[in-house]
Amino acid sequence: MRPERDTATTDRAAARRLRWRLRARIVPTDERHAVTTIELFFDLVFVFAITQVTALMAHDLGWRGILRGLVLLAMLWFAWCSYAWLGNQAHADEGVVRAALIAAMAALFLVGLAIPEAWGDEGGGISAPVVLAGALAVVRLLHLGVYAVAAAGDAGLRRQLYRTAVPVGTAATLLVVGAVLGGAAQTAVWASALVIDYTGVYLSGSDWRLPAPGHFAERHGLIVIIALGESIIAVGVGSNALPLTVPRIAAALLGLVVSVALWWAYFDVVAPVAERVLSGHQGDARVRLARDSYTYLHFPMVAGVIYLALGLKKVAEYVGGASHHVLTDPLPATALWSLYGGVAAYLLAHLAFRLRNIGSINRPRAVVAVVVLLTPLATAKLPALAALAVLAGLLVVLVAFEVVRYAEARAAVRAEAAHH
Repeated sequence: MRPERDTATTDRAAARRLRWRLRARIVPTDERHAVTTIELFFDLVFVFAITQVTALMAHDLGWRGILRGLVLLAMLWFAWCSYAWLGNQAHADEGVVRAALIAAMAALFLVGLAIPEAWGDEGGGISAPVVLAGALAVVRLLHLGVYAVAAAGDAGLRRQLYRTAVPVGTAATLLVVGAVLGGAAQTAVWASALVIDYTGVYLSGSDWRLPAPGHFAERHGLIVIIALGESIIAVGVGSNALPLTVPRIAAALLGLVVSVALWWAYFDVVAPVAERVLSGHQGDARVRLARDSYTYLHFPMVAGVIYLALGLKKVAEYVGGASHHVLTDPLPATALWSLYGGVAAYLLAHLAFRLRNIGSINRPRAVVAVVVLLTPLATAKLPALAALAVLAGLLVVLVAFEVVRYAEARAAVRAEAAHH
């Protein structure tokens, strides 16, 4: 009789899990699942937060500001990635997942509001660093809780969540501790929290599930678009209160050229090939590829574009402001390195992305990435507008070369993508 009792117990447990999923209105995804409107809405809050990071770095233009901006971007990136994985497990526009996404949006909005005072609370209100750390902790821990509901019946996935909770919980605690300490100690503790978070999540295993690879690739493609949009906005905001002059128009158009070239570099061929490769894998291999290629290797792409936005913002200020001479004044060193270093980071991340996906290196991009990284040494004394023109020229040459050199392969990839 024991096997019958064990079977009955198992059936009752399965029935309880099914009832719980029905109450929570968990709707599992499949291969056909696409990005939902609430996920796009969530991305808009993320846009606000990264815009605040750009403004923070522009206000504190130096290596300290650059480092602080990187710490904040890394915090925001993993918060966003968490919900990209959750939305791939269950429909984000249904039941408890929808409620969690709305709550996370509210918390992430608070993070964005607190970013300008993340290291220098002005007093007279609630401590901004504590609000930032607490709200970010809510975003991450809420994600784990709702993921556990969505994983009901999947013992392997629930074990993965328990393992992941250790580095996430530790990092969340350190964020709050750092916020209370303030100053240089805050930066050190927050950086330590990020190391624990990023390495801990990576080492916690790959027992995740990725039922909808197309959705996952699309989510990350959209976030690249959002980052590129920030680079365009930065040009306009950087000289918003200044008169419309020929140098300002030139800077705006050159900034647009740079952004379009980076868009082309990702979406013309790279994105469809990466999605096809991801869809061709199954099970654990697909999960590990998604984790490496998208969760980790897309961060330097997005961060690179944000640093580019900082550089473009400063170029716009220099070519339009009365306090700077457009024909002679070079960019400050930090702004120049942000401009070129951001693009170099973007291209280097592309190289790593391709290497992880198909095991090869795009040599022209490798050459241009190195040239872009070294160019500030030669352009340090050039006027701001000329430095931007050089960068735009390098990227236009790269895109033109790839279009001509790889014409047949490019046409084949795009035809296959259009067919699917």
